[in-house]
Amino acid sequence: MNEEKKHVMTEEEILAAPEADYMNEAQLAFFENRLFERYESTLAHIERAKEEMIAPMEFSDESDRASSEEQSAIALRIIDREQKLLPKIQQSLARLRTGEYGYCLESGEPIGIPRLLARPTAEYSAEVKAQMESKEHWYKH
Repeated sequence: MNEEKKHVMTEEEILAAPEADYMNEAQLAFFENRLFERYESTLAHIERAKEEMIAPMEFSDESDRASSEEQSAIALRIIDREQKLLPKIQQSLARLRTGEYGYCLESGEPIGIPRLLARPTAEYSAEVKAQMESKEHWYKH
C-alpha cells in the first residue's frame, strides 16, 4: 500500500495562508494536533505537580518549612488553573469536530489565526471578548 503521510502545517504556513483557506482541512488538522498536545502536556504537568506536593520533605528550620508551604500553595493554584483548562480543551476539540472551531460563539465571525495560535481554546473574537470584559468591568463597579 502506498500511504501518503499528511503534511502538518507549520505556524508560518498557517499565518501566510490566504483568508479563503481559513479553517480548511489542513488548518483544522494543525489545531487538532495542537489541542491534543496541549491536553497531554497539561495532564502531565498536573501529575508532576501532584507528585511534588506529596513527596516527603525534611526541614532543617522553620524558614524551610514556610518556603515549602508557599511552594505547595503555588502548586495548588497551578493545578487548579490547569484542571480548569482541560474541559476548555475538550470543548475546543468538540467544536473542531462539528466545524464550529475558529469561529466566535457570539458573532459567528472568524476568531483569527494569530489569536488561535496564541490561545487555541479561544471561543470569542478579540473584539467580542474585549466588549465582554468591558461590560464585566462595569458590572463589577
